[in-house]
Amino acid sequence: MRPIFSLLFLCCFLQLGAQDFSTTWLKEAAPRNIGPGGMSGRITSIDVVSSDSDIMYVGTASGGLWKSTSGGVTWEPIFNDQVTASVGAVAIQQSNPDVIWVGTGEGNPRNSLNGGYGIFKSLDGGKSWKSMGLEKTRHIHRVLIDPTNPNIVYVAW
Repeated sequence: MRPIFSLLFLCCFLQLGAQDFSTTWLKEAAPRNIGPGGMSGRITSIDVVSSDSDIMYVGTASGGLWKSTSGGVTWEPIFNDQVTASVGAVAIQQSNPDVIWVGTGEGNPRNSLNGGYGIFKSLDGGKSWKSMGLEKTRHIHRVLIDPTNPNIVYVAW
């Protein structure tokens, strides 16, 4: 059986190699913008300031946390100096939108999962961060802030 398969493979390979391949059509093709050519990272979490929907935060599987103050037109990375770039959850304290909680380590099980290092809190809209513990959880999927008492924060991993 193997000799027949090998012979079939060889015949197909020789047939493909015998075909002409012409690039003349490229000479008349004009360049055009078709958008980003590479695949970007996975978005793991999004939260928006309820009182100002231009301010939003997006957590990524391996690219940190990003902030937009233009309704998503422009973005700036605000989590680059932390111990991990994997974000699983982001939550804004809506009663004080300068307070942001970030759970690190993406929570979506898959073949290329990125681990985190606990939960972080910012009191200044993401300019600075403080580790709040749970370093050994590795994957935080959700962070909820109690709307009646912002001192209560629920973390799911």
